[in-house]
Amino acid sequence: MPAITSHMLPLGTVAPDFKIQDTVSGNLIQLQQIRSDIATVIMFICNHCPYVKHVQPELVRLAEDYIPKGVTFVAISSNDVSRYPDDGPEQMKKVAITNKYPFPYLYDETQEVAIAYDAACTPDFYIFDKDMQLVYRGQLDDSRPSNGISLTGQDIRNALDHVLLGEQVSPFQKPSIGCSIKWKPASNSQSPSAAIL
Repeated sequence: MPAITSHMLPLGTVAPDFKIQDTVSGNLIQLQQIRSDIATVIMFICNHCPYVKHVQPELVRLAEDYIPKGVTFVAISSNDVSRYPDDGPEQMKKVAITNKYPFPYLYDETQEVAIAYDAACTPDFYIFDKDMQLVYRGQLDDSRPSNGISLTGQDIRNALDHVLLGEQVSPFQKPSIGCSIKWKPASNSQSPSAAIL
């Protein structure tokens, strides 16, 4: 299947709230309870996608660098596990532990969270400011599994640095690219603006 790009949710969109399970702790995690008063990064990833596997080391470095600065990170997998069992919650837990994810890895079983965020691919990244308004959506950096460019997280880091300095993030943002989210058949007709909580 060919790679697809982010849908690029409009900047300024308020983050839809959600409450879904963390596959490592087993706890239900609600966004409004873990959000940061500085910046909140929401990442749609999965286990099997080669684009996600490629960026995993930088996701960990990124979170380890910015969590001490007050930024919250949350990863979500929304894939249809009936067709892609490698993306199931037990496998998610193993991946999170093996890669030492310093952030919760949540299972969006109903796919309602991905729909609400108009997520399209894995990985897909969103940064929300202290008011939970979208200031960045797009790629991690220019690195891809086969293009030979080193992982730096430059685009996300640049956006977070601007937020930390109280500066406006440039609206000129490159979409992420990766595997399509694996939708359940019934999800194809649902509206991207569906409410969660």
